Amino acid sequence: MNKDFLTVLDMSADEIRETFKIALDMKKDRSKYADVLKGQTLALIFEKPSLRTRTTFDVGIQQLGGFSIYLSPAEINLGKRESVYDVAKNLERMVQGIMIRTFAHQIVIDMGNWASIPIINGLTDYTHPCQAMADFLTLHEEKGDLKGLKLCYVGDGNNVAHSLMFAGARLGVDVTVACPQGYEPNLNAFRTAVEAAKESGATIEVVNDPKAGVKDADAVYTDVWASMGQEEEAKERDRIFRPYQVNEELMSHAKSDAIFLHCLPAHRGDEVTDAVIDAPYSKVFPEAENRLHAQKAVMYQLMN
Repeated sequence: MNKDFLTVLDMSADEIRETFKIALDMKKDRSKYADVLKGQTLALIFEKPSLRTRTTFDVGIQQLGGFSIYLSPAEINLGKRESVYDVAKNLERMVQGIMIRTFAHQIVIDMGNWASIPIINGLTDYTHPCQAMADFLTLHEEKGDLKGLKLCYVGDGNNVAHSLMFAGARLGVDVTVACPQGYEPNLNAFRTAVEAAKESGATIEVVNDPKAGVKDADAVYTDVWASMGQEEEAKERDRIFRPYQVNEELMSHAKSDAIFLHCLPAHRGDEVTDAVIDAPYSKVFPEAENRLHAQKAVMYQLMN
C-alpha cells in the first residue's frame, strides 16, 4: 500500500478489498483494535468545514488508541500564512499522520511529496476518496459481491462523481454518471477511470438522460447541486438540475431492489425528495456511519 491515500486509485483492487475486510472487522469488534495506534497523533487540517469528516476522523483515531489535533483555516491558512512545504516539514516532526480537507488537489499532492508521514485526502475539489470507500463498503454490505453491479450517479460531475468512477473502475462496478450537458466530470478524471477500468472490466460512462442512466442500476446516488464555493451559481444550477432530481418516479427506472445513496449533507426537496431519502431502500445513514469504519481501516493501514 502507498504511503498516502490521495485518491482511490492509490489502492489496488486487492488492497481496497482488504481495507473493507478490516473495516467490517472493526465495525464488528471495536475493542479488538483499541490500542493499535496508541500514542499516535493525527493532524486534522480543515480548509473546508464538515460534520462527517471532522467527527469520523476525530472519533476514529481515538477509537484506535490515538489522538487528533484540529487545525482550522485561521491557524494555518495554507499557502498564505504559511506555505504547504513549511506546514508539511513542521508537522512531520510533531505528528504521525495528516488528514487534509481543502480546495485544490495539488495541495494534497504537494503535502504527500514533502511530508515523510502519511497524508490522507479528506476532500479536494478533484476527488473525495474516503467518501467513495464508505460508499462501496455500504454497497458491499447491501449487495455482497461488487463485481458486475451498476451504480448510477445523478447530478453534477464533481469530486464525488470522480471518486465513484475511480472506485468502480478498480472493483469492477459499472458506473454511469447522468448529468446535464456542460456539467460532466472532469475529462482527465473520466479518461483515468476508463483506463483503470480495463483491468476490472467495469464500464464507466457519462450520459445526459437520468432515466437512461438509472436503468438497471443496483444503486442510485446523488449529491447537492451547488457545492461549497458555488453559492453564486445556486439559482442557475437549480433550474438546470431540477430535471435530475432523484424522486420516486426516477427510482422506478432502476432495479426493483436498488438502494439509494448520498454523501450528505442533503438538500431535501432539491436533488432528492423526502420520499426517497427516507425510504427503506435509502442507506444514507449506514453509509455515513461507514465513513468511520472505512477511515479507521485506512488510518490503521497507513499509520500502524
